[in-house]
Amino acid sequence: MVTESFSARETYELGRKLGEEATPGCIYALFGDLGVGKTVFTKGFAEGLGIKEHVSSPTFTIVQVYEEGRLPFYHFDVYRISDLDEMDEIGYEDYFFGEGVCLVEWANLIEELMPENTIPVRIEKDLNKGFDYRRITIG
Repeated sequence: MVTESFSARETYELGRKLGEEATPGCIYALFGDLGVGKTVFTKGFAEGLGIKEHVSSPTFTIVQVYEEGRLPFYHFDVYRISDLDEMDEIGYEDYFFGEGVCLVEWANLIEELMPENTIPVRIEKDLNKGFDYRRITIG
């Protein structure tokens, strides 16, 4: 599925819709350069799961856990991972193969750990179509 977003609000709403449809065990891999809207998408996704608390990118903690929604939500940001052993140290398998939903920013950095059933979400800019334009490909 390819969607065009022309504002941060549209990107947020697409994330929210996906969060509403998420089921236990779903793993989403977010791909995109710095500043494309991964965190905006993630905030919408969290709202779709019924999470009311503030969602931010867990850049220094690797994973942020939210349990107040209809499903546990595990938000990973692996941008600063220097070694795959760091993922073992945080017990990533408990999150990936648990009853919650995972969303992994910068998943390309831990590609070999991502399960086969991972759903890729690619967010790309095209400045020829405007500063706020995003092409979002899911699947």
